[in-house]
Amino acid sequence: MRIGLLGTGPWARMAHAPALGAHPELDFAGVWGRRPEAAKALADEHGTRAYDDVDALLADVDAVAVALPPSVQADLAARAARAGCHLLLDKPLATTVERGRAVVEAVRETGVASVVFFTSRFLAETEAWIGEQAVVEGWFTGRAEWLGSVFTEDSPFADSPWRQEKGALWDVGPHALSVLLPVLGEVREVAAAAHGPGDTVHLVLRHTGGASSTLTLSLTAPPAAAGVGVELRGAGGVALLPESTEGVVPAVLRAADGLLTAARTGQPHPCDATFGLRVTEILVEAETLLTNGTTTGTA
Repeated sequence: MRIGLLGTGPWARMAHAPALGAHPELDFAGVWGRRPEAAKALADEHGTRAYDDVDALLADVDAVAVALPPSVQADLAARAARAGCHLLLDKPLATTVERGRAVVEAVRETGVASVVFFTSRFLAETEAWIGEQAVVEGWFTGRAEWLGSVFTEDSPFADSPWRQEKGALWDVGPHALSVLLPVLGEVREVAAAAHGPGDTVHLVLRHTGGASSTLTLSLTAPPAAAGVGVELRGAGGVALLPESTEGVVPAVLRAADGLLTAARTGQPHPCDATFGLRVTEILVEAETLLTNGTTTGTA
């Protein structure tokens, strides 16, 4: 499968480009970016072609990987789908329901495959743990903490405008939801939401199976307090998310495997654009609650 890369920022350089170049079943055909000089530099590094015209790249490939801010990604993803390209997207799919729905509609209309790269869902240890917990009955409650220190001098994402604008809710909230939803089930209500220090937010969710969950999300935690933790409690006891020892490139490789399988079989991947849209819907509900201070249902 010939695949192109849209985006030239830190995530494209450290995750997508190395994985696309290393995958044995992908032909890394080219790079397009909003800064042509950055596209050329990244393409030269990986021995591929830089494109000045995104439509020219779309015409030359079977699929695209997108490493762009969500507001840019959504429009280009719908455009790529209508050009017949399978989609390897990043989270969040979009930051508005309308833009996310446009991607889903384009995917449905054209029949292309889609995978949204929620990093935790493609780490081997996490993927296995989610599968094990999803078949356990009687979960009572869950707790997810995603705490980062992103806006520091040594962070490659410190100058990310969209992260500065949208904060932890939109950057790490998708990760937490991607782990909790397959285990606890669909969210029927965002029951509460509150601001914490910095960009920290606290959410309380009610799930259709009867369980509740709490999320604490931050990009501005003190470095010594940063980390990820997920705890489930139920009739069978307590389960803790294991710490992953994998890097991000193997996870992108696994996501690419998922895209290839979905394209060959026509069977949607669990983390397809439709799932990405559902995550966006929940986050929009939470954002509304944080803004207005009123409980809002998502059923």
